[in-house]
Amino acid sequence: MGEIDGLKVDRGVMSRLAGVAVAAREAERLGYDGIWTAEINHDPFLALTLAAEHTAEIELGTGIAVAFARNPMTVANLGWDLQEYSRGRLLLGLGTQIKPHIEKRFSMPWAHPVQRMGEFVTALHAIWDCWADGTKLSFEGDFYSHRLMTPMFTPEHQAYGKPAVLIAAVGELMTEKCGEVADGLIAHAFTTKRYFHEVTIPALRRGMAKSGRDGAGFEVSAPVFVVTGTDEAEIAAAAAGTRKQIAFYASTPAYRKVLELHGWGDLQTELRQLSLDGQWDTMATLIDDEMLATFAVVAPLDQLAGALKHRCDGIIDRVMVALPASASEETIRTFLDEVRSR
Repeated sequence: MGEIDGLKVDRGVMSRLAGVAVAAREAERLGYDGIWTAEINHDPFLALTLAAEHTAEIELGTGIAVAFARNPMTVANLGWDLQEYSRGRLLLGLGTQIKPHIEKRFSMPWAHPVQRMGEFVTALHAIWDCWADGTKLSFEGDFYSHRLMTPMFTPEHQAYGKPAVLIAAVGELMTEKCGEVADGLIAHAFTTKRYFHEVTIPALRRGMAKSGRDGAGFEVSAPVFVVTGTDEAEIAAAAAGTRKQIAFYASTPAYRKVLELHGWGDLQTELRQLSLDGQWDTMATLIDDEMLATFAVVAPLDQLAGALKHRCDGIIDRVMVALPASASEETIRTFLDEVRSR
């Protein structure tokens, strides 16, 4: 985990189908290692199907697909088919979402999310083992039960094996479960370097110890807030937008522990009230320069690669970063080369 020699640089793509093919081809042409879709207002799997069709080598990830809006069998089918169609390039990123969305938006059950996610991933592997090896499907858990698989419903054999399964986590318990059952972690952009070192990595290692793993092949993937530009005006504009993003996440109770680690726990209460009052612009003014530099990589564009490597070193294996829209192809290629250099 977190070896700088192997740092990969990824790019997000919108899941709206009309633009996926062009965006995926461009990311591969420019030299990115992976592209990720998110389940926000479009389905993430349909977009990756198009991306797989229009690319040859770039890795393809869901960052994230909502696990609890589905069940292990439906996700197993999606993962199996996309792994074959992409010729082994799928990174199956799963997340829980939060209780109100699962119950009120998706009309699905919510209970014991950490245990449920662990069981979800274990069930996926049981189903895939059945399809790959012909073993009898006999999975019995507290939340999911899969006991029936006939030849008619068994997919054809595919030569690329199981896709890697990554779990999105911030809290210690979900992170520990990720280390126990998953192939990788998808961290939140609101995770600071100190939180990684003091909370995330120790929790991952506790989970790995439970399942007798040493972390070999395990990938930590993380989007990173970036404040950059070619001049002071661009950097100032980027900083203003990033302060708003940080304030939004900092107002969320689920992320209070990150703030508390840095001694900023009371700020969460204040930001929460401002969010309830709709004072979004005021919220951003509470994110001072120290907080901005703690949560974001702040550097001019020509120094960004070095600053990003410093943030990722010893922690992150693959980073998702958004460069300014004004960045030229030459600038992007140079940036990618510098990030990957020793």
